[in-house]
Amino acid sequence: MGSFEQFKGTGQVNDQTMGEAGTINPRAQWNQMGYEGKTAAIHEEMKRMNRLPATSSYVTHHMRVLNKILQLLSIQRTASQEEELDLLFSGMSL
Repeated sequence: MGSFEQFKGTGQVNDQTMGEAGTINPRAQWNQMGYEGKTAAIHEEMKRMNRLPATSSYVTHHMRVLNKILQLLSIQRTASQEEELDLLFSGMSL
C-alpha cells in the first residue's frame, strides 16, 4: 500500500520528507554543496533562464530569486538570512 493510501480517509498528513521517500531532499542537497557548487548551480539555472523568453513574468521572477540567492551567498549571513537562503534554494528545485 502506498504512503498516500495508508492515510487516505484518516485526515492525517503524511509528513515524509523527499529524502525518506528515496529521492534527494533539495534542502539537504543544498547544505551538502560547497560555495563553488552552489554558485555553479545558480549560474547554470541563470543560463537556462536566459534561453527562455525575456518578457516572461516567470523568467523575470526566477532571475530575481536567483540574483537574491547569489547576493546572500556573497555576504556574511545572519541566521535569518541563512534560513531565507535555504528557503529560496529549496523553492527553486535546482
